[in-house]
Amino acid sequence: MEALLELFDPADSGQRLSSVTTSTPKNLPPEVEEGNVEYKLKLLNPNPSRFEHLVTQMKWRLQEGQGEAIYKIGVTDCGFLRGLSEQEMEDSIATLKKMAERLGAALTYLDTTVIQEDGETARRSVREVLVRKVPDNQQFLDLRLAVLGPMEAGKSTLLGVLTQGELDNGRGKARLNLFRHLHEIQSGRTSSISHEILGFDSKGEVVNYSKCVSAEEICERSSKLVSFIDLAGHQKYMKTTIFGLTAHRPDFAMLVIGANSGIVGTTREHLGFCIALQVPTFVVVTKADLCSRQQMNRTVEQLELILSSAGCRKVAFKVKNESDACTAAQRFTEKQCGIAPIFQVSCVTGENLDLLYKFLNTVPPLHSSHSQESLEQQLAEFHVDELFNVPEVGTVVGGILTRGVAQVGDRVLVGPSETGEFCETKVATIRRNRTPCTLVRAGQTATVTLDHTKHADFRKGTVIFSPRLTLNETCNSCFEFIVKLHILTSSGSGIKRGFQGTVFVASCKQNADVVEIVGKESLSAGESGFVRFNFLKHPEFLRVGTRVLLQEGMTRGIGEIIQLIVGEEERTKQRKPSR
Repeated sequence: MEALLELFDPADSGQRLSSVTTSTPKNLPPEVEEGNVEYKLKLLNPNPSRFEHLVTQMKWRLQEGQGEAIYKIGVTDCGFLRGLSEQEMEDSIATLKKMAERLGAALTYLDTTVIQEDGETARRSVREVLVRKVPDNQQFLDLRLAVLGPMEAGKSTLLGVLTQGELDNGRGKARLNLFRHLHEIQSGRTSSISHEILGFDSKGEVVNYSKCVSAEEICERSSKLVSFIDLAGHQKYMKTTIFGLTAHRPDFAMLVIGANSGIVGTTREHLGFCIALQVPTFVVVTKADLCSRQQMNRTVEQLELILSSAGCRKVAFKVKNESDACTAAQRFTEKQCGIAPIFQVSCVTGENLDLLYKFLNTVPPLHSSHSQESLEQQLAEFHVDELFNVPEVGTVVGGILTRGVAQVGDRVLVGPSETGEFCETKVATIRRNRTPCTLVRAGQTATVTLDHTKHADFRKGTVIFSPRLTLNETCNSCFEFIVKLHILTSSGSGIKRGFQGTVFVASCKQNADVVEIVGKESLSAGESGFVRFNFLKHPEFLRVGTRVLLQEGMTRGIGEIIQLIVGEEERTKQRKPSR
């Protein structure tokens, strides 16, 4: 944890380490039984029994990848790239198509590698194929992607180009559709959290507003959907950015850097928060059309030094072609690998945007099928991070279902209120990306309306959960809690008893004061300790093990809840009669 200090303190960060580059290996790692990647040397006219075995195997790989599997044809189980002749490859792909058709899946060709050793005249190749089938209980595969970076790096412009399908004019035209407030249009700076979507169909083709007239149509035509969470880059809106990372729980993060300005502003802090919250991050260097190749190289070299520093320990992977994009997507979620793909793009000329599309289409879900099944088997728990007042509908709440499965008609508890009480009600409607649905599963975002509730019953941080969920020492509503906290940066003498700061826990954002630091008088930058916090306004629903961020001025801290302190007053207000 101490190594994270380098990201928040730019002084001489990473200068002692050389940059690291990665090249595509001649041989692949041996095939593993778990995961969604399958090696096949050849698939030539299998008999009926063998064909059924292959179909069952594909079904398993699709389940492991939550609807996506990667087949590498011409590769042995030990990872040796042997390759196939042109006829053998055609026959193998034909068999693969039949297997996919049996399961109702579709194929997308990702990459072809030609293998021709010295002295050989015959041409052999290895082909990489993406097999995709949306699970029967889902409308589409869904990924959440947070967009971070300093102001004027081109975050909103990049999102506008990706989602609208039209290049920018060099004066910010592409970003206008993303701004939510007049002052954002006038200043060109994002100050709030906005959402945009980008789809891919079963064949891997882009589905965006250049082909569809509405978000509903994008959802209907897509088999995979990437939901972008556009966050603010200015230091003034740092609390909004931190709330976006903690409340919206993105699967991945995209750090955007301007090639002409380099590593400036909040770049290090944004990267540091992603590392602290364990969010896999890749980098997009924009404005390639505005600077020379030497200037671009300097920016990338600076970035490589930061990524390879002790605070990150990432391997920089520069994506130069489609093969690199596919490799980066497959290795991106491997914890033991720890790569950070780097894209160099231009929103004006469109340079390398196709590689970014390829990466987003290929990158697999973050969580394994086993962890997803485990979450869905738990009791429902929905965290509210947005409120809407819709005419003729009433209050609509948006958020993420962190556990379980919620359906229309379910009885639920809502709270805690400002007095710490919970009330019982029923789920009236559910929508995902503006499209009505009957249920939502763990890890999915949705908007929900509840029967007989009003705007005053909700706030950011409200939790909607199953009445069968027993409130106890590990999850409850409380004012006080103990955090194992590490101070990243601090001003003056650090934090001590009586210190007040903003605490971010899941979708909660509230000021809290330090009641006690166990065994110490204070904590300064680089120090860790057990800190007892007390919320100032009202209790919040918390869970032991949840990550916590502390921010006040130049003071930054990261930690984990290890104990909830629930008083008798909170226990007596856990439930209120149904209404």
